[in-house]
Amino acid sequence: MLSYRHSYHAGNFADVLKHIVLVECLEHFNKKNAPFDYIDTHSGAGLYDLRSANANKTAEYKEGIAKLKRIDFVELEAYFNVIDTLNAEQGIDLKKKSLTFYPGSPAIAHHYVTRPDREKDKAWLFELHSSDFRILSESMVTDSKAMARKIRIKQDDGLKGLLSLVPPVSRRALVLVDPSYEIKSDYGDVVEAVIKAHKKFNTGTYAIWYPVVDRKRIDFMLRKLKQSGIKNIHQYELGLAPDSLESGMTSAGMVVINPPWTLKAKLDKMLPKLVKELDRGDGKAFSVCNVLVGE
Repeated sequence: MLSYRHSYHAGNFADVLKHIVLVECLEHFNKKNAPFDYIDTHSGAGLYDLRSANANKTAEYKEGIAKLKRIDFVELEAYFNVIDTLNAEQGIDLKKKSLTFYPGSPAIAHHYVTRPDREKDKAWLFELHSSDFRILSESMVTDSKAMARKIRIKQDDGLKGLLSLVPPVSRRALVLVDPSYEIKSDYGDVVEAVIKAHKKFNTGTYAIWYPVVDRKRIDFMLRKLKQSGIKNIHQYELGLAPDSLESGMTSAGMVVINPPWTLKAKLDKMLPKLVKELDRGDGKAFSVCNVLVGE
């Protein structure tokens, strides 16, 4: 029984890192006219209202996106543009009102693959949770048959779905793998699925999100990936507190296989700025920007 609901956590520091990396990858894919496929194995609801009871029960966004000012992060123009556009589509002018909606990864991908100049791009969105699947389907609904062919939404196991889709016809793909990890076997299942997918399609970009609740589980994932023989693996992590088994998620990260060649240089400069802005005032926030396996 799946109980995790991302609406409690939308816009938190982990989302900020995940979606910055996602936007940078999508920007990179858009630089070429050739079509690409976006595959999201654990999509969630798509768009989150920060005024909702769920969002304000934990108010995690106040330690994430709410702390960031666009003027301080000119290098994140594309990320803020997506947020501004999606709020505007909901009737919210962020020049006059505070941030109201925060996009999940499907909404971000939708913003890119539905651009008029990206007619042949496709998005494949998987979500098992029945409530989130319903909300996701409703938010992506369209009367256009052509658009329906571009955005495929399935209530199915995203890891199995990934393996059924690679290699894509386009021969270009960005894959986001970001389960909640509420099921402990997810750590091993994610690595196993990505390794299998990479064997079928080794030129795709695979972005794996992870939460640090128990560092040993992340060490296990990274060790398995390094032992797999896969090349060109980077690790980016953002933390608000030192590792602790008693404090829940203290940090979160992204492992990116075949990242855009510009990504590491950009995050090398930007992550320390995020650390400074998101620190809780105790100086314990930190970041990681590593090449796990070279090319």
